[in-house]
Amino acid sequence: MDLARVSRHAEAEWWVEPHGAMRVPAVVYASEPLMREMDEKVYEQACNVASLPGIVKAAYAMPDAHWGYGFPIGGVAAFDEEEGVISAGGVGFDISCGVRLLETPLTREQLEPFKQALADALYHEVPVGMGRTGRVHLDDAELDAMLAGGARWAVEQGYGAWEDLPRIEEGGCMAGARPESVSRRARSRQADEMGTLGSGNHYLEVQHVARVEDARLAEAYGLREGQVVVSIHCGSRGLGHQIGTEYLREMSLEAARHGLTLPDRELACAPIRSDVGREYLGAMRAAINCALANREIITHLVRRAFERVTGVSGLRLLFDVSHNTCKVEEHEVDGKRRRLFVHRKGATRAFGPGHPDLPPGLREVGQPVLIGGSMGTASYVLAGTEESEARAFSSSAHGAGRSHSRHDALRLWRGREVVDSLASRGILIRSPSMRGVAEEAPGAYKNVVEVVDAAEVAGLSHKVARLEPLACIKG
Repeated sequence: MDLARVSRHAEAEWWVEPHGAMRVPAVVYASEPLMREMDEKVYEQACNVASLPGIVKAAYAMPDAHWGYGFPIGGVAAFDEEEGVISAGGVGFDISCGVRLLETPLTREQLEPFKQALADALYHEVPVGMGRTGRVHLDDAELDAMLAGGARWAVEQGYGAWEDLPRIEEGGCMAGARPESVSRRARSRQADEMGTLGSGNHYLEVQHVARVEDARLAEAYGLREGQVVVSIHCGSRGLGHQIGTEYLREMSLEAARHGLTLPDRELACAPIRSDVGREYLGAMRAAINCALANREIITHLVRRAFERVTGVSGLRLLFDVSHNTCKVEEHEVDGKRRRLFVHRKGATRAFGPGHPDLPPGLREVGQPVLIGGSMGTASYVLAGTEESEARAFSSSAHGAGRSHSRHDALRLWRGREVVDSLASRGILIRSPSMRGVAEEAPGAYKNVVEVVDAAEVAGLSHKVARLEPLACIKG
């Protein structure tokens, strides 16, 4: 990004002052090296978001931001309930794509004799790849129940555990879902895909805690150095993608009727209080429940594979947080509490200590913020901070963020070479697609350490522990 077009307000905070159609500033949180490497498109897209009706305070971009569809990935924007809009592009296609972290009692050394067998068992247990179906098949009534019930429905069906639910955003069930707003086509894409990982950047990774960054918070989260943990990263599969595709088209067609002039067709949106706005909200919330149920079923499958191979049962869920959502939240703006519709696209909610929506055990210290790396680089556990609300409506980065497009990655890397290189470092990869592995090569992502450091310097979240990969099941 051309730094001549932004002004630096703090070490990791850059502003684009309102100009043209912009109603509020655009604010990018990043170090100078990350800013210099960031897509120019992030500048353009953040300015476009800042021009939407009803936007409050600013359009934000997280340290991992890169070019997305309409909104930048790593974008955050909040809208007034009366005058604001909801944007399908501001949520993204993989609605409620998110990550959860499971804790095991094993150390890295204790796992080592089982590592190969565990990687094979997880790959066998959890269906992976584009269009892969699972062992759970739902009829129309069961789909309705899943879309309304989320992870709570999954536990009722025997997948997962009741004690997981308080450790999932919204208690595992997003209120206000409207299964009737989900099309027949979207339903048909999901009926056989529950409990599947998908493709692209989705993964299931066995990791170990390589370093504790904050001993007090790590103890509160139950993390210790050398401990084996498991990250699961996936979303609402075909259903979420279909909902995004359909409502983007409908919002685009209806924009003029609502008097909306779109700076970019991909930024299709609708007034929150319009019929299409309400329909999309109901369908999007149903897709959030689909993603929560999907990750809960996968967790059940992971626990089963772990117990069969290592004899260890009952892996504890630290937290489950989604990335691509629009949530109704209260935030302080100019000294007053306001009810806002907060879009986070490729960004993580990061509630700080004392937030009433966090469960006991986490409320005292702040929400775990899970920032994923790539197959060969570290991931991080951070904590929401008290100042993150003022910085970006309690939001933080969600991952390393791409630095190369998938097309470029295919030109630069070969899947087999990536797998062999990682194996030489003791990292096992299981994937049905060498093309997919090449697209997701570690070099295709930003330096996750720089992203995490920038999030901390900006006050978005605080480092707790560094995780490093042992085995990765790649979509």
